[in-house]
Amino acid sequence: MGKVHLKDNGIKEKKTEFSLVRVKDTWKCRKERGKKVNRDTVDSVSAAKIFESKTEKGISWTVVSPIVFTYKVTESRGLLDPSNDTLLLGHITDSQQLEDLKKSTEPIKRFVVIDQEVYKIYGAKLTEYLETNNVLYKILALPTTEENKSMEMVLNIVEEVNSFSLDRRTEPIIAIGGGVCLDIVGLAASLYRRRTPYIRVPTTLLAYIDASIGAKTGVNFANCKNKLGAYIPPVASFLDLSFIKTVPRRHISNGLAEMLKMALMKHRGLFEILEEQGHMLLDTKFQADNSAYGNNCLQTASQATYIAITTMLEELAPNLWEDDLNRLVDFGHLISPALEMKVLPSLLHGEAVNIDMSYMVYVSKESGYLTEEEKQRIINCMVELELPVWHEACTMELIQRSLQDRLKHSGGLVRMPLPMGLGQSEIFNETSCEILHRAHEKWCDELSNPLDNNSES
Repeated sequence: MGKVHLKDNGIKEKKTEFSLVRVKDTWKCRKERGKKVNRDTVDSVSAAKIFESKTEKGISWTVVSPIVFTYKVTESRGLLDPSNDTLLLGHITDSQQLEDLKKSTEPIKRFVVIDQEVYKIYGAKLTEYLETNNVLYKILALPTTEENKSMEMVLNIVEEVNSFSLDRRTEPIIAIGGGVCLDIVGLAASLYRRRTPYIRVPTTLLAYIDASIGAKTGVNFANCKNKLGAYIPPVASFLDLSFIKTVPRRHISNGLAEMLKMALMKHRGLFEILEEQGHMLLDTKFQADNSAYGNNCLQTASQATYIAITTMLEELAPNLWEDDLNRLVDFGHLISPALEMKVLPSLLHGEAVNIDMSYMVYVSKESGYLTEEEKQRIINCMVELELPVWHEACTMELIQRSLQDRLKHSGGLVRMPLPMGLGQSEIFNETSCEILHRAHEKWCDELSNPLDNNSES
């Protein structure tokens, strides 16, 4: 039965809580009476609830509907080896569905969006893989660069998907490329038929440890980075480190910036790996190497990527929709979005993030959270990883404007993650203008130089 309450304004309110049960094909409300629903008389019970409130002014309903996303992040070597079915079937968690698919004589159908530069390298191998496995496919190669990260490209993808005619539940779109490609395809999939499953296959180090393992999708809009987007995770992300061997050296450094972010925020051990062996990872591109480095290259690469992914998932999984705006993973992302867009395309994403982090290290030092030795170790590590530590466009004006924008979009608080020693951090809201200015002055005095840190190699 419903309970009658007297609201603060004296109006009588009758509240009733309903469970939702399914009998055959029909969902029905059942009043909560303090007892569990007898599951023998219903087919299923939803986790959702409906709360009905009646007053003399009318009726209102409050719906509480828990939404659970399950997705896999799987490392698998040789994804494009025709004998490896991970790319086609690795996302399936239902054993019966998997068995039925393997027995079926019907061809598997897949729509693949791939970065056009990646296609130049792996297009023939991808085509061979799909044809050997009797897949009915379409490959769409696109220039997925930061400059092209727009709704226009999203609409281009959904038009092609619509023409190809996918099953919206059983035939996931596959995205193969860097973070920009994964973001664009994720948004296109989330819009088509309101939610079409998709799979992420990162081909850059940055995407491997960052873009591929979370739920965010998006495109740039109104000259702002990722201003349009959604929180819809892939059904699976398949990670193959062998893709990284064809990535230019600068892009390896680019990915190492996001790895360093997690090290500074929460894992001293990862920082020490990057400090001591980061240059080896850069030289070997996270691959096995029989040269002067010996045989421990792949072991170190695996350890570093494992820690980076695990620490990232620790932060993302409990806060997938960013309900909590206090996020350690925002370190390096307070100023970098504006900086990256201002100088586009001269800075890669990880480079802009590292410049942001470099400045924030000075803020942390001026705030008394880092020693001079710790500050210098971090900056030296960044330089060793061949990352830029300063940029002339990162002015005090840009910093102040970025932090003001941060206040608007973060509930009125700046929520600034700062390192507290190596591998520890906290989030702060009261960093003074004096500290910000003093840090910027010292940052410029010590790190500005005419050397170009962003040369291709």
